[in-house]
Amino acid sequence: KMTLTDAYEPLSRIIPISKNKLTPYRAVIIMRLVVLGLFFHYRITNPVDSAFGLWLTSVICEIWFGFSWILDQFPKWCPVNRETYVDRLIARYGDGEDSGLAPVDFFVSTVDPLKEPPLITANTVLSILAVDYPVEKISCYVSDDGAAMLTFESLAETAEFARRWVPFCKKFSIEPRTPEFYFSQKIDYLKDKIHPSFVKERRAMKRDYEEFKVRINALVAKAQKTPEEGWVMQDGTPWPGNNSRDHPGMIQVFLGETGARDYDGNELPRLVYVSREKRPGYQHHKKAGAMNALVRVSAVLTNAPYILNLDCDHYVNNSKAVREAMCFMMDPSVGRDVCYVQFPQRFDGIDRSDRYANRNVVFFDVNMKGLDGIQGPVYVGTGCCFYRQALYGYGPPSLPALPKSSACSFCCCCCPKKKVEKTEKEMHRDSRREDLESAIFNLREIDSKCTNYVE
Repeated sequence: KMTLTDAYEPLSRIIPISKNKLTPYRAVIIMRLVVLGLFFHYRITNPVDSAFGLWLTSVICEIWFGFSWILDQFPKWCPVNRETYVDRLIARYGDGEDSGLAPVDFFVSTVDPLKEPPLITANTVLSILAVDYPVEKISCYVSDDGAAMLTFESLAETAEFARRWVPFCKKFSIEPRTPEFYFSQKIDYLKDKIHPSFVKERRAMKRDYEEFKVRINALVAKAQKTPEEGWVMQDGTPWPGNNSRDHPGMIQVFLGETGARDYDGNELPRLVYVSREKRPGYQHHKKAGAMNALVRVSAVLTNAPYILNLDCDHYVNNSKAVREAMCFMMDPSVGRDVCYVQFPQRFDGIDRSDRYANRNVVFFDVNMKGLDGIQGPVYVGTGCCFYRQALYGYGPPSLPALPKSSACSFCCCCCPKKKVEKTEKEMHRDSRREDLESAIFNLREIDSKCTNYVE
């Protein structure tokens, strides 16, 4: 049971790695460093006169690789674990419709639905819509950088199926909340389930999902051959994205405050389809540009202070993940200093022994924790919760003043002021100042325009 005092305790803490595990690891690093030093001493003090050029080249390469190895060991010297307190977060900010939890905008990016199956994208979107978080504070933006009608139609089908799937997950606390992997699990799904209607509703939901898969597969089969006149929408108008390199921007809101509700009559999170404008002659076909477009669109529609981006094949396997991110972002003691929270990636469909190292355990569970012990993990491109204002840009607390002109101020008529030539460094500093001021101005402008949405 949480008390008022517990609510104002820190929402997270750092757990150092046990010395019993860390000391042997550091000892091995030191031993390797000593052996490496002895090896280099031998190599440098014993040159090969008969092939001096080849010897020198090999020694330089060996020193470079040794230096790279040393740099790789530094981040692993002091790894840390972190623990979050979701119960304290709820006690401090509340839960439900009247909670003080901050809104979060989810970004999902996709390009070619024939290479990135729409069913996988649909499962990612469904896992987002069903997260354990107040529904009015969740918005999901799907970026279709290929302007494919298949993606648009599959997202419409996903929005319809979400009306059944989301209340089912929340009613029975389903994990994971992506139907493809939930129904494929070979576990005792009756464990800890006490509701008498669970078996019946699960059976019906599985049948609904199989029907949903058939509808998505039918859309994919239809999209294999593009008509000569291009795709046509249901109202008879041509699909604006028939030319994926030259089309206007498209935005469609499927779910949200004014959209369809679930079959229990409850509100659903907002779901928005976005395909940014494309024109020939511009290099705007990369993921970073698609994310920038989503930042601008979401700033007008919802303007949530936090952004969590996912690739189309990365689903949320823990429905409380957003709450755990908020334990860092909304903690008054550390939140203002946090730019982003990077989640580790976990993988399905890998053999138990992981003989090909597909789980990337060394990177996510060793290197990233080591970097966290120094300053913070790197951004890996997906599964990351950002502070929106950090993306817009910050000005430094105090900008350095430019040197004043040294010309005579007391005799302006007889001694005119000379134009002081700026150095390249000063010109660069001035341009940076203008960029920062412009970024801050744009941020304030967006905040003032989106007050109605935020409220």
